[in-house]
Formats: sequence, structure tokens, C-alpha cells
Amino acid sequence: MTTAHQPTAPLWNCGWCGADWPCEPGRRELLAEYDGCRLSLTVYLAAQLVVATPHLADVPAGRLHHRFVGWVR
Repeated sequence: MTTAHQPTAPLWNCGWCGADWPCEPGRRELLAEYDGCRLSLTVYLAAQLVVATPHLADVPAGRLHHRFVGWVR
């Protein structure tokens, strides 16, 4: 991935701007990187969600889904 907005575990914040990852700039960069390949982007984000879930066990599942995958349309 070429974006500067990478996740940092265990909090899953953006290492660049500190916002919840994927942050808004990171989302824009991911959409540009995966242009025309939304399914691949969704699979990548779903894999990140699986890795992040144990670290973010106190966050409701629906919120995690929206944060990681639900924003991709």
C-alpha cells in the first residue's frame, strides 16, 4: 500500500494523523489506489478488520464494521 496513513496497533489509529484508521485522508488514498477494484479494497479492509477485532474488543461490532468496511460503496 502506498498511503502514508497506515494503521498502528493495538489502538488502530492512523500513524500519520492519529485519527481512527482508516482516517478520511487514508480512505481517499485507498479509494484512489484501488480505483476500479472495490471488491479487492473490501477484501483488504475485511482482513484488517479481522486482525483489529481482538485489539478493539470493547468497540461494538456494528461500529467496527462501519469503520473498516461499511464506508466502501
